[in-house]
Amino acid sequence: MAGCRVIEFPVAGDSRGNLTVVEGMCLPFEIARVFYLDVVPGGASRAGHANRQGDHVLIAVAGSFDVILDDGRSRERLTLSRSSYGLFVPRLIWRELEQFSSGAVCLVVASLPYDEQDYYRDYEEYVRAVATT
Repeated sequence: MAGCRVIEFPVAGDSRGNLTVVEGMCLPFEIARVFYLDVVPGGASRAGHANRQGDHVLIAVAGSFDVILDDGRSRERLTLSRSSYGLFVPRLIWRELEQFSSGAVCLVVASLPYDEQDYYRDYEEYVRAVATT
């Protein structure tokens, strides 16, 4: 999907476990907000939106989930399941999250503070908007 890419984060591991570092120099933007999704019921779907301006990195810090990416012309499904990898999702890419494993946690690092006006939440409106870009 155009602009989307997997980012591998530095990991320091030893017999005590791993320490994974997510900081500004690993990301293609300055961090403005961090939030996470957890306790997602079986069969539930999250996201279902695109951002007009904001970029996001999605990280499966526990468990796994699928990410469906859509640019208004094609769709692609990826499974995130490793906490040392993040998926960069740039502005104007529709995303849906589903198939959460039990105990899954999706950490999201965002380039902008929350602003409801930054979201396309209606898929048909989104498709019309990206068709003109």
